[in-house]
Amino acid sequence: MAIYLDFEEPIKELKEQLEKTRELSEKDQIKGDISSRTKELEGLIEETTKEIFTNLTPWQRVQLSRHPERPYTLSYIEAITDGNFVELHGDRTVKDDKAMVGGFGMIGDQSVMLIGQQKGVNTKMRQFRNFGMANPEGYRKALRLMKLAEKFNKPVVTFIDTPGAFPGLEAEERGQGEAIARNLFEMINLRVPIICIIIGEGASGGALGIGIGDRVLMLENTWYSVISPESCSSILWRSWDYKKEAASALKLTSEDMLSNGLIDGIINEPLGGAHTDPDAMFGIVKKEIQAHLGKLMKTKADKRIDQRIKKFSAMGVFEGKK
Repeated sequence: MAIYLDFEEPIKELKEQLEKTRELSEKDQIKGDISSRTKELEGLIEETTKEIFTNLTPWQRVQLSRHPERPYTLSYIEAITDGNFVELHGDRTVKDDKAMVGGFGMIGDQSVMLIGQQKGVNTKMRQFRNFGMANPEGYRKALRLMKLAEKFNKPVVTFIDTPGAFPGLEAEERGQGEAIARNLFEMINLRVPIICIIIGEGASGGALGIGIGDRVLMLENTWYSVISPESCSSILWRSWDYKKEAASALKLTSEDMLSNGLIDGIINEPLGGAHTDPDAMFGIVKKEIQAHLGKLMKTKADKRIDQRIKKFSAMGVFEGKK
């Protein structure tokens, strides 16, 4: 059974009416041709869906980014590589962090290193994947794989979907901050093309740890921010009750990020969100990756690095004393 968010209730009601109408038609419990009623309901569903999804608030986009049926990193990787993905494990220091996945795969005729956070598709797997919150060894594994890609001159594609890096005491003991900072430094100087795609949540340094790229793209219904709306609300208002206001104030949507020059593009989702038609979403993402890689591969490494440094150095504004 499909899962609907609170603001999708009108769509849910119409779809339930449509299902009942079809059931009556199959059981022949009503007389006359009901095809007109079916078409009317289908039209209403499409119209209502368009109306809702063209007027989404920042908080509603946050909800969509967390939809339990939304495809996660491994689903994207398996789809765009046609199942020829070879996962690599371990950071060669501590252990294999299950919240961070990565390995080589073929996108068309191009061999690519694919890396991303994986949340898990059910309760047991979410616990196994630590809800997509990587420990330091996860970021060190990601960096090891990026360096491996650089060694063999293969481009890197990262999929970002995390509520943040794991904030536990043991993560801090093993150098969480250093691991993320090291990734930022190394990624800015990596000699192969890097494409970063936010496919769900992009929170804090946990997202930024694999988010330095020649192209940083966001799916339409995702968010990218230094802090989650709930955490922002708890800090500023001492309560989670103001998460909607926090979401608006943070300017965390894809449109906000693009207008502020913090990302390079937005990838449109199927009407209703990526979870309504995953296959279509996978195809769209694959085309975007191939289009950007085609351009980036033609640019010399030194020039790419220079452009990458200039892009990130130009972000943000500040005021100094006169």
